[in-house]
Amino acid sequence: MQAQTRDGRAWTPDYLLAIDAKLCIGCGRCYKVCGRGVMTLMGVTDEGEMVDPDEDDIERKVMALVDAGACVGCGACARVCPTNCQSHGAA
Repeated sequence: MQAQTRDGRAWTPDYLLAIDAKLCIGCGRCYKVCGRGVMTLMGVTDEGEMVDPDEDDIERKVMALVDAGACVGCGACARVCPTNCQSHGAA
């Protein structure tokens, strides 16, 4: 898919496809720059299971993709991610 910017330049969206929970540090920078509700904070248990972040028995918190269809492919999340834990690509 290819689109155009307001002044007519070609632009190809780069959609968020996945977040690697092993690399994610749960800093929330991507969440803060995304106004579309594409990601949310989740907890990870000792067994690697994704659970509610308010659970008592979590090892750490990570960002998780919850509404991929809402992504517009702007790439803002990738630009602020300090661990490069996200995968982006065509729809």
